[in-house]
Amino acid sequence: MSTEYFYETADTVITKKKSNEKIEKGLKRLLIIAVIILAGELIWLFGVSPFIPFSSVEVHGFSGLSRHQILTLAGIDDNSSFFSTNVNIVKEKLSSHILVESAVVIKRFPDKLSIFLNPRQAAAVTLANINSRQVMIYIDRYGVFYKIENGDLDEKTNIPVISGIENASLNMRLPSALVPLVENLGKISVSSPELLSAISEIRIERKAWDGYDLVLFPVHGGIRVRIENNLTEDTLKYMLLMLNVFETDNKRPQEIDFRSGIGSYKIEELS
Repeated sequence: MSTEYFYETADTVITKKKSNEKIEKGLKRLLIIAVIILAGELIWLFGVSPFIPFSSVEVHGFSGLSRHQILTLAGIDDNSSFFSTNVNIVKEKLSSHILVESAVVIKRFPDKLSIFLNPRQAAAVTLANINSRQVMIYIDRYGVFYKIENGDLDEKTNIPVISGIENASLNMRLPSALVPLVENLGKISVSSPELLSAISEIRIERKAWDGYDLVLFPVHGGIRVRIENNLTEDTLKYMLLMLNVFETDNKRPQEIDFRSGIGSYKIEELS
């Protein structure tokens, strides 16, 4: 091997070594830059964004409560952020409103908030005298008296009128023994609204010792029907079927008693 060839080989090795060192330094710089960028993004994502005000607040409410009212009730303002907002507290505040049946509050990291409200649905209505005026108070399926309205009941609705409730007022609740009544009314209004449209009034009568009777007043026929405090779809069907028997009969009872499970009645003879 000649001395000249040896030097050329040594120079080549040195050149390659220097080139590799430059590449390694470049990769290290790129890696450091990438780590810095990633660290900055993580700091922004987890350390800064949760503390800045929400960029998006989505509100799904209902008629009767405006967006402004909902946000005020929830305690959400221009400074509210992901970190400062407690979902459970917001949900509790919203659910405390008399018109709200339930509330769902969702935070989406890092800066979004969604609010979903379900309104109370009327299962029945009762008439009350408030401030010397007769008003309607709507009752939901949980027995909550949640809304007052002046005027007549919309004839297009299948909401029955309940009478016999003493001192009815807003935010009042039915006795627990009567809650199944409005629960069933809510179900029937969905499954068979035509049955409820045949009833003009449901009167609640307290028994002498304990419990309640229900007295139903059909829209047509003028014969009232007394049942146990257990109004069901089958009871209504049976009641209407029996009332049809008297449509063409001149001798009609004033009342049919279904409390035993079988309709019984008494017809008074004219003297």
